[in-house]
Formats: sequence, structure tokens, C-alpha cells
Amino acid sequence: MTSVDPRELLKRPFDPAECERIRDLWKAHSIAEDNRDLDGLIATLTPDCVYEIVPTGHRWEGHDGARDFYTLLLGAFPDVDFALSNIVIGPQGVCEEARLTGTHAGDWLDFQATDRDVDFTVIIFFPWDPERRLFRGERVYFDPREAGLAAHS
Repeated sequence: MTSVDPRELLKRPFDPAECERIRDLWKAHSIAEDNRDLDGLIATLTPDCVYEIVPTGHRWEGHDGARDFYTLLLGAFPDVDFALSNIVIGPQGVCEEARLTGTHAGDWLDFQATDRDVDFTVIIFFPWDPERRLFRGERVYFDPREAGLAAHS
């Protein structure tokens, strides 16, 4: 993900109408995710979006990369659910905290399938592109130990 100087991010003006657009797009993204609508998800992202799983270093780029990310995630956790517990929306984007629950039915990243239920906290940052009025991807944070995920040996 192209790094933006945090000092520049802090200079973005707080415009209630812009924040409403950001919130509405996040809601559209979340609804598309709940409906497993990959085209709807992709429509909320810039063409050069980047998906990053920060604790593991995994990264996907562009719309094709975002599709791959979601295909892997939904294949590994076919019944995945994100229960929102906190959210912050501003001119820099959206930061959400949620409980991820589901069945770990398939391998995901470096983690072997366990066929067990998972229940862990994720924090996801959706950086906002104010010119294109789309998200530049997602940065996902979680603790693999809390998630009960074991890496392949």
C-alpha cells in the first residue's frame, strides 16, 4: 500500500458530507461481504488496492488480488461472520474492530485447517482515497494465538 505521510493525513479537513460518503461505502462493502458478493466488494476499492495481513506479512495487490484474498478467506472460513464491536470513521478512512467467528474448514495463509470453530478479534483499517472516493484496500490485524491458528510445520 502506498504510504501516505501521517502528517498529511492529519491535514485532511473534516467534512461531514465526505464522512457520510465514507460510511455509506463502508456499509456497501460490508453488505457485499455478508452476501459473498465479490463484484460488490471490488466496486468499493481502487484498482490499485492492497490487502495486507499485518501479523503474517501476506499481501495482495489490485482487484485481482482482492478477489484472491476473499476467495481464500471464504474458502477457509465458509461461514465467517464479522460482529462489529467498534468503529471510527473520518477523512482518513474507517477503522473497525470486530469479532471474527466461523469454522476453520480450509487452509488459510500458513494456517492448517482445523475444522474447529474460531472466535477472535480483528482490527481492520480501510484507507480512504479522497480523489477516487474509494477504499485503497485493507490492513488487517489479529493475534494468531488468540485465533487458535497453528502454522504449517
